[in-house]
Amino acid sequence: MHYVTVKGILSAKNGMNLYRGCSHGCIYCDSRSKCYHMEHAFEDIEVKENAIVLLENALKHKRQKCMIGTGAMTDPYIPLELELGNVRKALQLISDYGFGATILTKSDRILRDLDLLQQINETTKCVVQMTLTTYDEGLCRKIEPNVCVTQERFAVLKRLRDLGIPTVVWLTPILPFINDTPENILGILELCREAKVYGIICYGMGLTLREGNREYFYRQLDRLFPKMKERYVRTYGNRYEIESPDNKRLMGIFHRKCEEYGIVHDNEQIFRYLYTFEEKNAGTQLRLWDFGV
Repeated sequence: MHYVTVKGILSAKNGMNLYRGCSHGCIYCDSRSKCYHMEHAFEDIEVKENAIVLLENALKHKRQKCMIGTGAMTDPYIPLELELGNVRKALQLISDYGFGATILTKSDRILRDLDLLQQINETTKCVVQMTLTTYDEGLCRKIEPNVCVTQERFAVLKRLRDLGIPTVVWLTPILPFINDTPENILGILELCREAKVYGIICYGMGLTLREGNREYFYRQLDRLFPKMKERYVRTYGNRYEIESPDNKRLMGIFHRKCEEYGIVHDNEQIFRYLYTFEEKNAGTQLRLWDFGV
């Protein structure tokens, strides 16, 4: 862990990252890519020491309320958050100033902040986004080794369901020759049905690889799935977009099942929902805002 002082905390589209770097150890993480110019070891978490002061100042001076997003680049609920509490402090400010929130995570540590999520959702809107990639728990422990497994994330989704807090699932990435199977997709979709998620974001069955994350991913394949790296190199070369050979069939299953279960599966529609600030006590939808990474 190390501290830095930053000039701003909210992006032009109202997204924030309180930390940079991650200790979850997911083998496919795109945030390791060199294009993001992270000049420190990925597991050496960068803490923005003035982030909370900057956030309060930004919220004070916004002319209109909006959704504040976090988690696009770094999971906000890394273990360090339990020590520092910056996400909780940020959520308290979001609640105090009457803004909406949407949080993307893989961690059940978000349950620590249920009280604040409920507070925000009572007056505006709070949406929790949860990544699910693997129905098989043993495989989950391999590809996402330092974070709670799928069934524990499913328990979070059900808890949020029971509290009336809306949820969205990211079905990504799907790793060719590893978890790109009908059984995996159907298993995850059944969990989403039971948890009554609002929508599932899916860009196709595959992943992206570029300089930085490709090298790390291939090292993990060598360690966890012998001979798999060679299969990837032989099949995909140095492509950025790595699509499952079974993409068409799996996407067909995905769309059909979402229709059957009443789950929104149009990415644009889901993002409009995430970006839209709603003030419940006014009974009106106020404005469409975007947030970014």
